[in-house]
Amino acid sequence: MASASASGSQQQSTLRRVVTASMAGTVVEWYEFFLYATAATLVFNLIMFPPSEDPLAPIIAAFVTYAVGFVARPLGGIVFGHFGDKYGRKKLLQVAIILVGVATFLMGCLPTFDQIGYLAPILLVLLRFAQGFAVGGEWGGGVLLVAEHSPDARRGFWASFPQAAVPIGNLIATVVLLVLRTTLSDEAFLSWGWRVAFWLSVVIVAIGYYVRTRVTDAPIFIEAQKQVEAQEHMRYGVLEVIKRYPRGVVTAMGLRFAENIMYYLVVTFSIVYLSTALEMDTAAILSWLVVAHIVHMIVIPLIGGLADRVGRKPVYFIGTVLAAVWGFIAFPMFDTREPGIIILAISLGLFIHAFMYAPQPAIMSEMFPTRMRYSGVSLGYQVTSIVAGSLAPIIATALLREYGTWIPVAIYLAIAAAITLIAVISMRETKGSSLHDLDRVDEERLAAQVGTVRATA
Repeated sequence: MASASASGSQQQSTLRRVVTASMAGTVVEWYEFFLYATAATLVFNLIMFPPSEDPLAPIIAAFVTYAVGFVARPLGGIVFGHFGDKYGRKKLLQVAIILVGVATFLMGCLPTFDQIGYLAPILLVLLRFAQGFAVGGEWGGGVLLVAEHSPDARRGFWASFPQAAVPIGNLIATVVLLVLRTTLSDEAFLSWGWRVAFWLSVVIVAIGYYVRTRVTDAPIFIEAQKQVEAQEHMRYGVLEVIKRYPRGVVTAMGLRFAENIMYYLVVTFSIVYLSTALEMDTAAILSWLVVAHIVHMIVIPLIGGLADRVGRKPVYFIGTVLAAVWGFIAFPMFDTREPGIIILAISLGLFIHAFMYAPQPAIMSEMFPTRMRYSGVSLGYQVTSIVAGSLAPIIATALLREYGTWIPVAIYLAIAAAITLIAVISMRETKGSSLHDLDRVDEERLAAQVGTVRATA
């Protein structure tokens, strides 16, 4: 009895260490990724592109370079997923954190448009691509490191913690920019102050990398890795995922669509709307986002736990339906120009978003067997970002410029939610499912197919 208790305590200790390691890296990745998103609306549109009489034109140009990171993410997901299924989650996560750190630090060293002309946005695009490539590989490895260590009955809760690390990274980025923005003059901030935020990534990367050296891959992955090496017919990688589990890939993409669009409307386009359309102070806007990120961070694990109790589908359904109406509620709240009401609108958006975001790691982990899980979740999660999160701020800003009102933006989000709702309705409920059982079924199906091929040969 004492031995079983000690074993359980050791498992809990290991799980907590894995959660910490995954969260540490995710904080780093998203500090740097969101830092760019915020800088695109406050800095890059002013210093990295040619001046324009239309205040929204350089913002759209900055968002186009911002979108490059999303285009790179599926490629990163494919490459990191392939090698992560072969060599392990931990090794690839260490590569990802170094790559994103180097790219972000170099962004802080870039000359401006006035100094080197069009070479400035070109270099910015290249570094943004490297940053997106690394982040594309980070998410799948980070959540799987936790999901594969988690008990079946609590996977939704534990696997949601890396998701909670995203608002923490965003929060740190927002606070750093807010401090720099409020303590420096406009001239100093645009000249060199913003660069400090990018250079600070070196410190955060070093901490995240060290923490990740303290963990190992889950036993279920090590077991699957040995099976793949021993059996010729067992393969991994993107092509194998598409061939064997196309429904899982398509469902994951559908689930991601509205969630990804909503997030970037809430945390990125809201800055554009409040600062440009309503001409509100950017420092105040950043301080309001700090509150919303804290709310997001707190509710994600709570909703992850809810998905363990009532199921993945009901939780995701609630989030999708509420996402469809958020725009029609939030923008009139923005238009009041009352700080408290604006904070409530942004926080409400991230609260709703958490109903879709929190259960994603568990849902997607339970769609694919271990031998191809990194490739499967990365493909389903990252490819959608090309047509969802990458374009959302661009489309929303273009709609605002074209029609001069928020209503088309709200309709855009509602349409996205309708698409995701189809995926929610069609998905299988996987609450409490065993990853070992999933691997066993996959192995039986594969063995049966191999036997059929040999019999007909």
